[in-house]
Amino acid sequence: MAPDDVSGNRSWPESFAVLLADYERHLTAERDLSTHSVRAYRGDVADLLEHLIRLGHDDLEGLDIRGLRSWLAKQQSLGKSRSTMSRRATAARVFTAWAHRTGRISTDPGALLASPRPHKSLPGVLGQADTRAVLDAAAVAADDGSPVGLRDLAIMELLYATGIRVGELCALDIDDIDTSRRVVRVFGKGRKERAVPYGVPAAEAIGRWLTEARPQLIRQGSGPAVFLGARGGRIDQRAVRRLVHERIAVVDAPDLSPHGLRHTAATHLLEGGADLRSVQELLGHASLATTQIYTHISTDRLRKAYEQAHPRA
Repeated sequence: MAPDDVSGNRSWPESFAVLLADYERHLTAERDLSTHSVRAYRGDVADLLEHLIRLGHDDLEGLDIRGLRSWLAKQQSLGKSRSTMSRRATAARVFTAWAHRTGRISTDPGALLASPRPHKSLPGVLGQADTRAVLDAAAVAADDGSPVGLRDLAIMELLYATGIRVGELCALDIDDIDTSRRVVRVFGKGRKERAVPYGVPAAEAIGRWLTEARPQLIRQGSGPAVFLGARGGRIDQRAVRRLVHERIAVVDAPDLSPHGLRHTAATHLLEGGADLRSVQELLGHASLATTQIYTHISTDRLRKAYEQAHPRA
């Protein structure tokens, strides 16, 4: 059953359809999650409720820790990755906590549910030389003064300079950029606001985009969006991902997504001597543990350099 069509499925108890709709409103209105996050949480909970129905229950009170564990076991039997199972366990815990807090279930079975530990893989990053080559190539492409070329250069420079997420970049409005202090205001996950500085190359690229190129793309309805698409509307995430892949491909560097540029920015900050807490604040990570993965990358490079250079390595 597709989670986006539960209300129209007659095999579903009406109470479950109402429950799922209420939960979606909670995620959207109260937690202010992104559309992508709401869709993911909703899909996981819909799958859990479908599993509960298969177990013979038509009421949320039938959900207990055994039901949650059997649901995760089914995910494993279907070949789901450990990271997916970990995410779904988290989704189940968040859902049952909400259901218990709002009186929809008398106990919170999710509080007893352990999470399968996902394998932590090192995120891909560009070396500093490759990064410089990518940005230099983007600057060369912008030399013709075309509005799209200048826009793409500003996007590439800003993504690398700040490490902001692609969704945060696309959501930027003119008032979010303080050009005098070289600071961008970003609304991250949960609409948490943070200020992120950027350097001189990004400032120059943004300045040219705002003064020379953006006025050429403005149309009725463009609004305050910083970055515009070719038709004058706010640029979308797919377009940004596509241009990042294209710009990196020009110099034959390892292919990365915009999130890869975020990883790259974080790694280069740490390699340059930034402390972990500062990088955590810049990236908008809620937990320092999320930021610590970048120390593994720097340590791995340090180990390789040591093994190559030290006579007793």
